[in-house]
Amino acid sequence: MKRYDTIVIGAGMSGLAAGIRLAQFDRSVVILERHYLWGGLNSFYKLAGRRFDVGLHALTNYVPPRAKGAPLTRLLKQLRLRHADLKLGEQRFSAIAFPGARLSFSNDPTRLEEEVAGAFPNDRDNFRRLVERVRAFDLDGVHAPESARAVLAEELSEPLLVEMLLLPVLYYGSPSEDDVPWDQFAVLFRSIFLEGLARPEGGIRTLLDLLIQRYREAGGELRMRTGVRSIRVENGAARGVVLDDGTELEAERVLSSAGWVETMRLCGREAPAADVGRLSFLESIAVLDTPPAELGHDAATFFFSTEDRCRYRRPDALVDVGSGVISAPTNFASETPLPEGLMRLTVLANHGRWCALPEEEYRAEKERAADAAVASASRFVPDWRPHTVFRDVFTPRTIQHFTGHAGGAVYGSPRKHKDGETGIDGVYLCGTDQGYLGVIGALISGIAMANKHGLAGALAR
Repeated sequence: MKRYDTIVIGAGMSGLAAGIRLAQFDRSVVILERHYLWGGLNSFYKLAGRRFDVGLHALTNYVPPRAKGAPLTRLLKQLRLRHADLKLGEQRFSAIAFPGARLSFSNDPTRLEEEVAGAFPNDRDNFRRLVERVRAFDLDGVHAPESARAVLAEELSEPLLVEMLLLPVLYYGSPSEDDVPWDQFAVLFRSIFLEGLARPEGGIRTLLDLLIQRYREAGGELRMRTGVRSIRVENGAARGVVLDDGTELEAERVLSSAGWVETMRLCGREAPAADVGRLSFLESIAVLDTPPAELGHDAATFFFSTEDRCRYRRPDALVDVGSGVISAPTNFASETPLPEGLMRLTVLANHGRWCALPEEEYRAEKERAADAAVASASRFVPDWRPHTVFRDVFTPRTIQHFTGHAGGAVYGSPRKHKDGETGIDGVYLCGTDQGYLGVIGALISGIAMANKHGLAGALAR
């Protein structure tokens, strides 16, 4: 039976970052990935001769090189990467659109401040105070649960502005319906509006290839197509894992990016039903015969709601097209432009309803739902369907298949575990259900949990 210092479950962003950090300090570590591609929620695939990103719309937390104290700067130092290695192309601008109101923002925070002052003059000073409250928030502190919607209503006088600021934060990281805890809102608001958005040239694979290279250079072992059947727990402590083929690997430390509910199941325990996430999505990726800018769409990301109060909850129907987010990769700055126009559209979807459909009906409903989503978005942006030369659509069923997340819940359980503890000695969480958000957040989660639970003694010396 092979023995390791640490077994990492999942080769997503957090798992790879944890593996790199541990291997850098000469720990014997193996990352186990059930699928044939690494990346987890942020991966890539090939179809019809084209390569597509999964998950990544934009990399949040963008800052220029050597920006002091920023999450991106800190993680690059920890993983021994250079800013230039990421080949990040900044957004020119993004936008939020509701009936009768639109705000744009960029990587310069003053743009959003000016937009708010123009559209909501009564809240000009209130918005500035809100920004200062977010800047002053201790992201590493322990805070009592507080509703972001309630805080925003306290700080701002215009209900529509509350909804417009909530929408991007909800779509880019909230596991809770119609709201998000204030501490998570502060993290996401800072990462989206006060730092900014960018995209790696070449897509998510640019970042993933760097991580894989760094991990292997540090001496880590990566096993693809190697699923974990169970985590061996004896007398309340981890002893290793059992693989799908029955092989056993030994370790007294297991770092799992599978999620809280999923990790408990691997340990032979059941988390409460309320801990299963309810939020999942349908996404369509359209290849166009012309760049979106030529159609009159210039925003890098575009958040929309067809109602004054945004809906962000599991729909009763297959999808809810009343709100969504559009990503246009060609609208990010790039030294090497993409060869074809792309539009990615994400809307809320009902996991159970999609999984209940017979196969033939499932395929037909995917196309109908994708069309309905574009039709809804075309209230605010040009309808790109006449220019579509190829389209792929994935649903909550797809998400569960490739991530293992119960309920196809992209942002995992609404219950987060900031310290990574599971109640089982030697079994720790990293990634989505540890609590950090977004691509940068996932990387920081892996680093933080490796430092805390695998390297505490080494880092103290």
